[in-house]
Amino acid sequence: MSQYVSRFAGTLVPPPRLRLPGRHRGHRGHRSPRRIAMLSVHTSPLHQPGTGDAGGMNVYIVELAKRLAAIGIEVEIFTRATAGGLPPAVELAPGVLVRHVDAGPYEGLNKEDLPAQLCAFTHGVMQAWARHRPGHYDLVHSHYWLSGHVGWLAAERWRTPLVHAMHTMAKVKNAALADGDTPEPASRVIGETQIVRAADRLIANTEGEAAELIHHYEADPARVAVVHPGVNLDRFAPADGRAAARARLGLPQDAFVPLFAGRIQPLKAPDVLLHAAARLLDADPSLRSRMVVPVVGGPSGSGLAKPEGLQKLAARLGIADVVRFHPPVAQPQLADWFRAASVLVMPSHSESFGLVAIEAQATGTPVVAASVGGLPVAVRDGETGYLVRGHDPADYARVLRRFTDDPGLTTRMGEAAARHARDFGWDSAASATADVYTAAMHEHRGRVRSAHG
Repeated sequence: MSQYVSRFAGTLVPPPRLRLPGRHRGHRGHRSPRRIAMLSVHTSPLHQPGTGDAGGMNVYIVELAKRLAAIGIEVEIFTRATAGGLPPAVELAPGVLVRHVDAGPYEGLNKEDLPAQLCAFTHGVMQAWARHRPGHYDLVHSHYWLSGHVGWLAAERWRTPLVHAMHTMAKVKNAALADGDTPEPASRVIGETQIVRAADRLIANTEGEAAELIHHYEADPARVAVVHPGVNLDRFAPADGRAAARARLGLPQDAFVPLFAGRIQPLKAPDVLLHAAARLLDADPSLRSRMVVPVVGGPSGSGLAKPEGLQKLAARLGIADVVRFHPPVAQPQLADWFRAASVLVMPSHSESFGLVAIEAQATGTPVVAASVGGLPVAVRDGETGYLVRGHDPADYARVLRRFTDDPGLTTRMGEAAARHARDFGWDSAASATADVYTAAMHEHRGRVRSAHG
């Protein structure tokens, strides 16, 4: 398993803007793509992360596309239209275009309903391509398995390489289901297996995810590249500090604030934080006057079946007075919530990487997270936060008690967390991704030449 390609996303000097001299040329002198088609069928990069199906993948696509454009690789992102009257194309940033594709009814479709709309979506992608000269797109980069199937067809039709990012995998999710959560269907497992075989390159967030691709899906190690996602270090930074952020958000200056931020669904396990908070109050009733537990996000996935479930749990646990539910916020406001928190709590059952863990650390806030998926890469256990094995609220309560007993721990770990996060810049992630594109194009051209004698 050690043969797959690993690329660490370190901080680089910002590259030149699109169409200016200094265009990325790839490694070993091979040409990098001029323009790529990026596919995100089930969630739009224009949607607000934190609710519905919008989350870390949305942030990933937006930030990666912007940084690719900055090094001279134009990006056209195809996504399903979810409202009538949307413009066919929207410029997200210089060199980044979002194309809305009509595929099925605009509203009322769950992610699980979308496989039936893939033919319509593929037709829309092909219509857009038909308006251009041959060779308009040098490469297809698909995100999540639904997009992978469209990308597979498009890449074959356009005779370009396919690069695919899983983001999550059915076999991995099914092995770590939360109580009452719904397993991923066999059709997804089959679909992911087909994409793994078809893709010229698979991009994994971590070495652990690469190993899972190889173990669960028999991916060719030579086709798996590891590129750590990044964080917007301009937006997520300590800025003017915890006190100022709390003043803006109306939080008490002396409060202990364990924060949950993300989609509210069993997979993310926000209930674990609520149970842990109840245990903290049982052990030390004096905390009630100086603890605030913000839950920032909206129902998603199987959480939509019980949208009020978390509020009812807080009432049953007798902690409704300390829990504050807040709808999803834009990233500048999310950065303030991170700055204001004493600690971010991520008890997830599965995370391909956990971008919010890096975002919170970049603002100077430590993280208490489940030791799953990419979180052991995102969090340095005992230095920038703590990793917890399993999902027993008692274990989380014991770790959180360290912060209530030693208020200076937040500051000490937060300083280390901010330093750690600086290693995860999007500029270097984009450069590493461009190198993956270049290698895929070089090998693809070689196969085409060999096939034609």
